[in-house]
Amino acid sequence: AHILEHSVLCGSRKYPVKEPFVELMKGSLNTFLNAMTYPDKTCYPVASTNLKDFYNLVDVYLDAVFYPNLTEYTFLQEGWHYEVDPQTKEFSYKGVVFNEMKGAYSDPEDMHDDLCRRSLYPDTSYGLDSGGDPLEIPTLSYQEFLDFHKKYYHPSNSFIFFYGDDDPERRLALMEEWLAPFGLASIDSLPQAQMRFDEPRYIEYMYQAGEQDQPKAYAAVNWALRGHGNVLHAMQASILFHILTGTSASPLRKALIESGLGEDLAGFGYSEELLQTAFSVGLKGVEPTNVREVEKLIFSTLEALAREGIEKDAIEASLNTIEFALREKNTGRYPRGLAVMLEALNEWLYNQDPIEALAFAGPLEKTKKAYADNPRLFSELIDELLVGNTHRTTVVLLPSPDANKAREEAEKAMLDKARMAFSDAELAQIMRATDELRRLQDTPDSPEALATIPVLSLEDIPKEAPVLPSELLLLTETPQEGGTVAQGKQSAMDARRSETASSAFYHELATGGIVYLDLGFSFAKLESRLLPYVSLLGRLLLEMGTDKESYVQLIQRIGINTGGIRSTSVSASRWDSREPSPWFFLRAKALPEKAESLADILIDILTGARFDNPERLRQIVLEEKAQAEAMLVPAATRMVSLRLRSRFNPADWASERLYGIEHLFFLRSLAQKIESDWPSVLADIEDVRRAILVRDNLIVNVTTDRATLNSCIPALRRIVKALSPERAHVTSGTRSARNSWIHEAISACDPASVSKPAAETLELPAQVNSVGMILPLWNSKAPAGAWLVVTKFLDTTYLWEQVRVIGGAYGGYSNLDLASGLLLLLSYRDPNIERTLDVYRNVAAFLKTCSVPPEEIQKSIIGTIGDIDAYQLPDAKGFNALMNTLTGYTQEARQQIRDSILAASPDDFRHLGALIEEALGTSMTGVLGAPDRIEQALHALPAPLERLSMY
Repeated sequence: AHILEHSVLCGSRKYPVKEPFVELMKGSLNTFLNAMTYPDKTCYPVASTNLKDFYNLVDVYLDAVFYPNLTEYTFLQEGWHYEVDPQTKEFSYKGVVFNEMKGAYSDPEDMHDDLCRRSLYPDTSYGLDSGGDPLEIPTLSYQEFLDFHKKYYHPSNSFIFFYGDDDPERRLALMEEWLAPFGLASIDSLPQAQMRFDEPRYIEYMYQAGEQDQPKAYAAVNWALRGHGNVLHAMQASILFHILTGTSASPLRKALIESGLGEDLAGFGYSEELLQTAFSVGLKGVEPTNVREVEKLIFSTLEALAREGIEKDAIEASLNTIEFALREKNTGRYPRGLAVMLEALNEWLYNQDPIEALAFAGPLEKTKKAYADNPRLFSELIDELLVGNTHRTTVVLLPSPDANKAREEAEKAMLDKARMAFSDAELAQIMRATDELRRLQDTPDSPEALATIPVLSLEDIPKEAPVLPSELLLLTETPQEGGTVAQGKQSAMDARRSETASSAFYHELATGGIVYLDLGFSFAKLESRLLPYVSLLGRLLLEMGTDKESYVQLIQRIGINTGGIRSTSVSASRWDSREPSPWFFLRAKALPEKAESLADILIDILTGARFDNPERLRQIVLEEKAQAEAMLVPAATRMVSLRLRSRFNPADWASERLYGIEHLFFLRSLAQKIESDWPSVLADIEDVRRAILVRDNLIVNVTTDRATLNSCIPALRRIVKALSPERAHVTSGTRSARNSWIHEAISACDPASVSKPAAETLELPAQVNSVGMILPLWNSKAPAGAWLVVTKFLDTTYLWEQVRVIGGAYGGYSNLDLASGLLLLLSYRDPNIERTLDVYRNVAAFLKTCSVPPEEIQKSIIGTIGDIDAYQLPDAKGFNALMNTLTGYTQEARQQIRDSILAASPDDFRHLGALIEEALGTSMTGVLGAPDRIEQALHALPAPLERLSMY
């Protein structure tokens, strides 16, 4: 199923090009274009805010799904094939999905979650890995692959979903054309239900851990729950599991974290995506000898909650949090329609009513009433669903320095067996097939084939850069006459200004009656040694309690009265200088009638947060450390990217210390320092508080409708007034801007004064690599927007073909930051190191010599506009408008970049190629991967080289 997900998008009846998916990526305004494989379904969603573009995408995807070409060479490329070394005749496996899943098997957290889920359904296909075990993928034959498509990819087995304001009659007429040629088929496509266990099961597996690691295990208890069809039961279950583990104050989560048995939660949580719903919870970072203690603690906690009841405020907080989330439907960057589709499928796929699955108000009100009538409702559900449920497993993932070795030896044995079975003639045929695959990969699509892909024209593209509504907001004691509290339109926002105390901005947008409030605090004048604390500050403010209440009471109060408060720290590059624009934000949302309650909470947090509980701080630091370590493999490319950028750009120098590898090292050190030198840790945190959380540093940002804004002004004024107006009693290190981290960052990133390594390796247990190269394009003081068109073309041609299609990596792409003038070349889940670096070194030659037809430039222009006109919900629009101001990214600059994009020409390709060629002399390479793979590639890495162990 996973290989088919990739392969159907590699050419079809109407669109006989090698990669229609990539052609759409080049020249579409899409807001979503991808496909996803689940244990019992594959989804092919597309989305666009441009109606013509949307129906282009729909047409290509329908033809791909129902009429794919599915050549044997597509199967070899996307699934698996043998590669034979011409000299040694040594065999190896290659293939995009094969290497993607090797990456998945390098991530112990993802592996543990998958094993927990599969453990509950061992006698069904849910007990197998729907992504594909790399040791099983090479057993799939081409004929089995074709048979699978023939059986399951039939309209009778499809669920077709539209969302948007387009004409529904047009939708139906379109689908009639597509479905009419097919007859009705009876397809038994769902897995059978798993027979319930008579008694619980305990299962152990191994994962690869470095020999230098402290041996830490993952342990989770997992329950199979109910089937589908009762939306009231589903609503009650979702609320119950939020009560138990949804926040740091949740009783089961609190008991696990405070036990000291582990560092952070493990398990996949509540899942409604399969035929039988499930719940999973446990701990990671557990001493192997304590895994049974985790199981005991979970049950003793659940039994006590079932017997003694759950605190009323915990229930009220979860009820309000769930209701707010359901009504707001904030899906972030993810198009809302896709989230709705997946929710509908949670019932629809299992022959239940999809509309009933979406209609949450009725079940929510019934749940509230049931709880009012029976305060023990959720305690009784604990007993029914968990304590008394024998269909459960305990899955433990134990560390081993030899787990990868065992898999590699098994893979080698498979290859040796295959090699021995082949005659010389068969071996020659395999080599010819590999050569033919390479020839096909290197052969460009014909102009006639490319012309079949529907594309927009430049006339379909808005020429004006989108304007985000923004106004200066006056938070004085007395509003202007007539009640005006906001003034000054976009030009006022974009003017370069000195950031003064209590600056405030307003963005008038329809938010469904919700107030989105961002409180930003500059940390530009903080000492370098204190910088890593900033990304912890939000959790310390929100999860350690105040002078008035414990952290549990505070979290419950937030849940009862708001839609949530979260924090983020941003170090962004200014567009008019090389200096960073660093801000710590508390981002809150609430209904207008709760504005005063929200203000009270924020005031208590900002003026009365208590940091003097070493054990609670230690718990937070261990959770953050465990999460940072868990992200090393799945976010490997982001880690390599940030690490490289931090060597060249002051803003990224700070981000690396806030979120990157340096921050992980800081957290490891801080966890020990809390125990060995608590007074100095507390003093540091208090210094951070005094240096940042003052009125001088504050900026207020509000996004809502006008009437709601006016009703909230008194609450906003109270917040500003409550803050200390100046930096009083600040220790000597934080008083002067001369000691600011910014000066150290600028010095560290100055190419004239600092020698950098030419390459750095980050070494950890992994079966595949992430390879990066950064190129500073500083010789052009004003990077052109047209260069984004060039990198779009680069991503969808040369890098896609060389790194993914031929190289077998899951991904290869570039990232150009116009503000800093830095170009990154990156790969993801990559079996190669040397070959990928050779590809990067040849980028300049490719751009200088490639002949790009006008229609290909036009596609890349359209795709680039689609990237910069990203899908945004109102809260994101308001926040991004603020960041534009704080970084000096004016409307004029945005329009200049857009104009340059729309005017891109072949000269821009040659110009950027020449700049990249020049920048190779000051480039830097970064690799994250296993030590043995890196050792083999040392000859390909430039000197001087730094090697860093992540164990």
